[in-house]
Order: sequence, then C-alpha cells, then structure tokens
Amino acid sequence: MENVILIVHLILALGLIGVVLLQRSEGGGLGMGGGGGGAISGRAAATALGKVTWILAIAFICTSITLTVLAAQKAAGTSVIDRLGGSAPAAEETVPALPDAQDLLPPSADSDAPLVPKAD
Repeated sequence: MENVILIVHLILALGLIGVVLLQRSEGGGLGMGGGGGGAISGRAAATALGKVTWILAIAFICTSITLTVLAAQKAAGTSVIDRLGGSAPAAEETVPALPDAQDLLPPSADSDAPLVPKAD
C-alpha cells in the first residue's frame, strides 16, 4: 500500500514539475516573454495548464499527507534503538584512582629527580 502511494507521489511530482515548466511566464521574471500563439490562444492554454497544475498540486499534497500518516503509524512511539533490538549503553562514570602520596616520593630526599609514580 505504502509503495503504491509512493509511486503515485513520485509520478505526481514529476507531472507537476513538467506542467509548471510548460506554463508561460506571465510576470516576465526572467525578462523573456513568451511569443504569441498561432492556433491556440495564450489565455486558453494558461487556463488549462493552471487547472492541471491545481489538480496535480492537490493530489500531491494529499499523497504527502497520506505518506506522513502511514509513517507515523509505523513509528508508534518506538525509538530507533528499540527497533534494533539493543539497549541504550549505560553511562558509567569511571574516575581514575588517584595515586597515594607515598607513591610520589622521590627515591631519596637529597635527589633532584622529578616526582613520578611508582611502577607496580
């Protein structure tokens, strides 16, 4: 069911793109006005393409909403981790142990050796 609606959605998207590209620019936004038509008047073609555009746009929005509802029903409050079957990693705080003061003493008090931890 979802695949059929998705295919119809894609066909509607391509059709909507094609119909919009076929329409004449009425505002002259690009500075290129369409030439006058011969057998078909410009107004009749614009009206027909406008109606087709509206029909395709409404159908496109309906399929978008339908796909959204179907996706929301599949989600049903589960997380990605629940769907994978795993559990969330536990946040463990590991604090390194501090060395004892005796471990940091130099080998002899007269030595200029730096303080280093004793190897176990």
